Amino acid sequence: MQISATPTHCPYCALQCGMNLTPAPDGTVEVSERADFPVNRGALCGKGRTAPAVLSSRVRLTSPLVRSAGTLVPATWDEALGRVAEGLHRTRTEHGPDAVGVFGGGGLTNEKAYTLGKFARVVLGTSQIDYNGRFCMSSAAAAGTKAFGLDRGLPFPLEDIPRTGCVILVGSNLAETMPPSLRFFNELKENGGTLIVVDPRRTKTAEQADLHLAPRPGTDLALALGLLHLVVAEGRVDEAYVQERTAGWEDARAAAMAHWPEYVERITGVSVPQLRQAVRLFCEPENAMVLTARGPEQQSKGTDTVGAWINLCLATGRAGRPLSGYGCLTGQGNGQGGREHGQKADQLPGYRKLDDPAARRHVAAVWGVDPDSLPGPGRSAYELLDALGTDIRSLLLMGSNPVVSAPRAAHVEERVKSLDFLAVCDVVLSETAALADVVLPVTQWAEETGTTTNLEGRVLLRRRAITPPDGVRSDLEVMHELADRLGVEKGFPTDPEEVFEELRRASAGGPADYSGITYRRLAEENGVFWPCPADPEDGADTSAAQEVSADAHPGTPRLFLDRFATPDGRARFVPVSHRASAEEPDDEYPVLLTTGRVVAQYQSGAQTRRVDELNAAAPGPFVELHPRLAARLGAAEGDPVAVVSRRGRAVAPARITTSIRPDTVFMPFHWPGEGRANTLTNPALDPTSRMPEFKTCAVRLETVQP
Repeated sequence: MQISATPTHCPYCALQCGMNLTPAPDGTVEVSERADFPVNRGALCGKGRTAPAVLSSRVRLTSPLVRSAGTLVPATWDEALGRVAEGLHRTRTEHGPDAVGVFGGGGLTNEKAYTLGKFARVVLGTSQIDYNGRFCMSSAAAAGTKAFGLDRGLPFPLEDIPRTGCVILVGSNLAETMPPSLRFFNELKENGGTLIVVDPRRTKTAEQADLHLAPRPGTDLALALGLLHLVVAEGRVDEAYVQERTAGWEDARAAAMAHWPEYVERITGVSVPQLRQAVRLFCEPENAMVLTARGPEQQSKGTDTVGAWINLCLATGRAGRPLSGYGCLTGQGNGQGGREHGQKADQLPGYRKLDDPAARRHVAAVWGVDPDSLPGPGRSAYELLDALGTDIRSLLLMGSNPVVSAPRAAHVEERVKSLDFLAVCDVVLSETAALADVVLPVTQWAEETGTTTNLEGRVLLRRRAITPPDGVRSDLEVMHELADRLGVEKGFPTDPEEVFEELRRASAGGPADYSGITYRRLAEENGVFWPCPADPEDGADTSAAQEVSADAHPGTPRLFLDRFATPDGRARFVPVSHRASAEEPDDEYPVLLTTGRVVAQYQSGAQTRRVDELNAAAPGPFVELHPRLAARLGAAEGDPVAVVSRRGRAVAPARITTSIRPDTVFMPFHWPGEGRANTLTNPALDPTSRMPEFKTCAVRLETVQP
């Protein structure tokens, strides 16, 4: 019998590449090209091609585990769920609802993220919920909201990139983090456009650039201000655009003029001629874009840094126009949707604010609860993790591995160990799950249906292609069962489409309005861009009783072409000035550390480290350093090198290369143990986004005797 292929999407990064899955007779799953999906047009990176390997019972969890005499042992679902309900109930009873924490993930589907936020607030009554997406693009979200009134990673489709005149790509090594997207930038160059890459390392992406700017880590803010200074000084401001479509220019202009080129050169290490060349390349074409990623965002001044790059776009008329604009390259698979529908500390579904009385009334009506019963905003991700074992005594964690991925990871590990009770829902036994009192094995991408929202704001339908193993349940089933055991019998359906229908009603009228989107539309149209209200004229009725009519609004591939999402329709300049990183080098810690990814691993590596092909390509951590720095240290290629910060010590083999600045070392963050890069990183938080400063901290290097 011929088994038909199921069209679906990759489980990894925010491209959400299209693929076809076909079960094979031997029980494995074959991946094949799906050329109809416009984001990747059939292309897949190694992670996507090998994703079915994690479906194997050899590497994934297939039975609940409970801790007995200090060891995790198999248990029945009834026993495991009973223990979780008992642990959460006991903490609430003894210490109050805010003593229970919930930590989610940017890989959860929209249905799961929505239900997790509802579960925390309705069943547990806790304000203490956040997710690992706080570590991804929260600074860009905050800056975009300030400037444009709305955060959507890319306000235009990726297909617009080849048709613009110049792209400044800031702090992204997309050749390794999302390889299929590189074709859009190659096509940009083939069409006569230019690519400027800003990165302290000469990455595989930087090698493709017409101009590579290599600033000192932590100085992207000064660099953007220096470019804006030159735009003003050289008479390249689009005065008509600024007058017609923006507000706040004079203050932003004054702040930028304090950052003259020679001053910026001293701060960043980028020469004045390079600054002038970048301004010329960016301003001379009719259209241009700035795209940021984790480099400028994962800083204690990340919101201001992204804001400075947005100011550059606004001053040159490069936002809210076809083939121009500012965008953020979201990282995690559902990093966009995951921050829209309620698993973030301060948000309700539809990107509504938790402290907005109207938003509370609307969502409470959909949920059938009193608005006053909803808790207020809680702690951000790192602050929540830092409070474990003290203010927060029990934790329910879904789809995250903070023992590897959080900054100051050794401290976070100790906080996790100090909990009275920890329950983890995951596909594999991650380093965090290994510390749990109960581990619940849940379905993964190919075994379930649900929606995700990619970096373009395109809502997509992942389809179930295979039956999950016996002993595995979906996260929706887990929350349904726990809600029932904790006294809430209704409101937590297990069918993802039923959850999505409720999400549509909850999001109706909000900034991220999904009310005009249905599963049928997603299947037929290859995704739909939000906002997509049910009523194309007036937007969706926000009354809870509304019966949402679908298939009317076409979706919004390109935002802001007519007006920005601010009360007066104007974009806002935000005046910002350079300031030092939270931790600068000194005599004791004279070198800068920056961190990032490699092509064959993903995030904390919990899944990709279980794939033989990927491990063969990237078997472990390393320390990338310049030959001059290696010579001073006395280290040769492959020698073990200790990197020491004020928070801890990591050891990994030296990788010596001229592609990095002599004052900087780089470590990938995918591995636990001795080479765990996040042992070193600084949890200093951006005051607005609460993003930790992953991208720069002061370290010293030491040789390690064999």
